[in-house]
Amino acid sequence: MSALLPKKDGYRVAVVGATGEVGRTMLEILEERDFPVAELALLASERSAGERLSFRGAEITVQKLAEFNPAGWDLALFSAGASVSREYAPRFAEAGCYVVDNSSAWRMDPEIPLIVPEVNPHRLADAQKHRIIANPNCSTIQMVVALKPLHDAVPIARVVVATYQAVSGAGRKAMDELLEQTRLLLSGRPEEAKPKHLPARIAFNVIPHIDVFLEDGYTKEEHKMMQETRKIMEADIKVTATTVRVPVFYGHAEAVNVSFTGPMSADRAREILAEAPGVAVVDDPATHDYPMPMEAAGTDAVWVGRIRDDDSFPNSLNLWIVADNVRKGAALNAVQIAEMLIGRQG
Repeated sequence: MSALLPKKDGYRVAVVGATGEVGRTMLEILEERDFPVAELALLASERSAGERLSFRGAEITVQKLAEFNPAGWDLALFSAGASVSREYAPRFAEAGCYVVDNSSAWRMDPEIPLIVPEVNPHRLADAQKHRIIANPNCSTIQMVVALKPLHDAVPIARVVVATYQAVSGAGRKAMDELLEQTRLLLSGRPEEAKPKHLPARIAFNVIPHIDVFLEDGYTKEEHKMMQETRKIMEADIKVTATTVRVPVFYGHAEAVNVSFTGPMSADRAREILAEAPGVAVVDDPATHDYPMPMEAAGTDAVWVGRIRDDDSFPNSLNLWIVADNVRKGAALNAVQIAEMLIGRQG
């Protein structure tokens, strides 16, 4: 694959939304993976400007996004919400900067590539026109990383997925809400454990509601998974989803039922997934080995287990898929795309 940015010793990189959960994780991953950063700009809203964040042992002051001039910068990693991305991503792109955007703003734009490096890296070439690349929804990313190698072996016809999504997917305020509600309930003060940032109390509860409801009764989050999967996989796969918020801080889990157009056994699926890039198979029920969010948190892999034949329908399997939603579901995927832009593989 050809790099879209010219080869050089270091690149000028901006992180937009640097003070948020994903932005901070992007910084960690840029450092962990030794991305060749010659100069780093940390950008955020006026409210967060002035904060100082650490990168490679140095303290860097967060600047106001509205006052930043992107001319001369090579790459920007955006994680500041769809409205910010719609306003500022084109400004960065017009200044010659490539943008990797973590919001929903550009994902379903037919001219903007929606990329998961393990799945459709060939779509990077499509970024040359607008210089914007969309990072998919966190739940979609982990699912397609596991499904793509199976689909390559035997085309997938249909996917039924139910998600169990950590509160970090709703941001720092939702995480604080889970912590505070848990404290109040364990202190015998349930009347004070009121929802503020989530649609219902999350402590000791599950909420079958992520993002807004649409006219067809599905939520926007469910539509994201259905639409993005088809775009990334480049196939007319039937997808239906139910997305659920659970009282876990990090790590999304998914129960996925997959129907294929031909025979696919659980044993064959295990063999394929064991060799798949970005996938780790943990699947030994006899020893209680299966992926769990508490073990996936802080890791980069997409973990797959509970792989079993579905005898209720021909050519079907059940999978259990877990990943750290802030890392692989957002920050890591964005940095991997950035690595593709400079020609670094793996």
